[in-house]
Amino acid sequence: GGLVEKLQKQESFCLDTETSSLDPRTTELVGIAFAWKPGHAVYVPFPPDPKASLNLLERFRALLEDGSIEKIGHNLKFDLEVLRWHGIEVAGPFFDTMIAHALVDPEQRHNMDFLAESRLGYTPVSIATLIGERREEQRSMRELEPQEIVDYAAEDADITLQLRHSIGPELKDVNAERLFREMEAQLMPVLADMEYEGIGLDTSALAEFSVTLGASIDSLRSQIFDQAGCEFNLNSPKQLGEILFDTLKLEKDPKKTKTGQYQTNEQVLTRLAVRFEIARHILQYRGATKLKSTYVDALPSYVLEKTGRIHTTYAQVATATGRLASNGPNLQNIPIRSAQGQEIRKAFIPRSPDRRLLSADYSQIELRIMAELSGDPGMLEAFEKGQDIHDATAARVYSVELGAVSLEMRRQAKMINYGLMYGMSVFGLSQRLGIPRKDAQGIVESYFAQFPGIKSYIDQTIEFAKENGFVETISGRRRYLRDINSRNNTTRMAMERNAVNTPIQGTGADMIKTAMVQIHEALREAGLESKMILQIHDELVFDVVASEIDQVREIVETNMIEAIPMRVPIEVDIGVGKNWLEAH
Repeated sequence: GGLVEKLQKQESFCLDTETSSLDPRTTELVGIAFAWKPGHAVYVPFPPDPKASLNLLERFRALLEDGSIEKIGHNLKFDLEVLRWHGIEVAGPFFDTMIAHALVDPEQRHNMDFLAESRLGYTPVSIATLIGERREEQRSMRELEPQEIVDYAAEDADITLQLRHSIGPELKDVNAERLFREMEAQLMPVLADMEYEGIGLDTSALAEFSVTLGASIDSLRSQIFDQAGCEFNLNSPKQLGEILFDTLKLEKDPKKTKTGQYQTNEQVLTRLAVRFEIARHILQYRGATKLKSTYVDALPSYVLEKTGRIHTTYAQVATATGRLASNGPNLQNIPIRSAQGQEIRKAFIPRSPDRRLLSADYSQIELRIMAELSGDPGMLEAFEKGQDIHDATAARVYSVELGAVSLEMRRQAKMINYGLMYGMSVFGLSQRLGIPRKDAQGIVESYFAQFPGIKSYIDQTIEFAKENGFVETISGRRRYLRDINSRNNTTRMAMERNAVNTPIQGTGADMIKTAMVQIHEALREAGLESKMILQIHDELVFDVVASEIDQVREIVETNMIEAIPMRVPIEVDIGVGKNWLEAH
């Protein structure tokens, strides 16, 4: 009793759950450690009996749901989810030392033992001393006596509290205070919520698709063998290389890998695919087999028994540009352009037949951000007039009327629009478009003459990076590029590409993160039953009650458009359907 009263008087305290496993959805709560002044912490063991455990937790409910006390933790999303699956929604404000450190020092590791040593000069008790070094012999925390856990748990809470005081002030130094408070710290509980909700999966649709896909893989395989004139192991890059370059002699001077075999990576095959059908078939075969093993056959195993849904885990600090990553399963890289990738989207469904999925997607967001950052008048004008940006670009580059732009011109313009943003060279462009280098050179020169603002954005951004060693997004998220002045040409050029692309991609990430925080809040304030359940790069997916569709659409669109105020018009495409494909 005394502990709860003491904690209720604090402005902030640290909490750290000890659990029987690392899966918040199924783990038992073994104990919770609390710390509120440096060098001091309390560990509360929880009984193994589920009912008794929940009764004890109930005594902490008011404290944890109190929105006036800051909760501190390291990778706090995990603790929030453990408590959520035990029926408690912890209220912020939150301070996550892992996320704060990722903003202060993005290049370093963010795990707690590393931070304790590098910042506090302290080596914590390793979990291995408690449960054993070797994975197969490890005991669960549940098997330990509370007095065996006490030092480890209390120490973790105390270290996290001290890290909060060490890292907190530095957020100001790197101009990340607002980014942390208003975006990342508030996004963390939103992600915890999305992970808790999960998404429905139509396993029978996937099983059917698996059969179809298997058949198409077989047919591709036999076509490839026909074209090669013999059978070989298609999954062996070595054998494939020998067939393509020794037997069929598709190229005079094929590139080799370090080990001396022929390169058959995607880049090489894509280049050959322009001229040779066998290369196209191999690409299709690879795409289909990866799809089958990674998604079609694997997704059903991720369905959680007690909810019947998939619960992916989002990593908030895993990428240099600030984009979210997801795993278990990774939904960020489902191929969307291929018809087969679309079949997979069909299998994602609402949690019950009377609900719908709503998908909202930023339209061409990176090009719009490039227009915004560069302030290029031609680019801004095309967006302001609502013209098709690739048509508008083509019309200018090839100096024809908008109506006279051919599909081929549009394709080339699109390649340049996206290519330059990712630092594609003239050589790269000539290869992608299958045209001579000097033609590609001419196109790029004409492009920069038409859009001088983009040329100067590229030059100035690289210049800024060389002087400061970092670049930043509109919201001030930094990415450090230590090798930007490297003498090594390849290294330096890679860093220059990052310099140009990061402010664009990173601003896009900041926009959708800000939108997520605001949408989550708005749905809650309106008392709606609909839930935000997925984030895939520039797209958000919602599980929506039919009667709330119009309200949700309005909330989502407004907040996505207004997330970061810009001169350039922002467009959001919204669709609703019985599955993700229909909605998208």
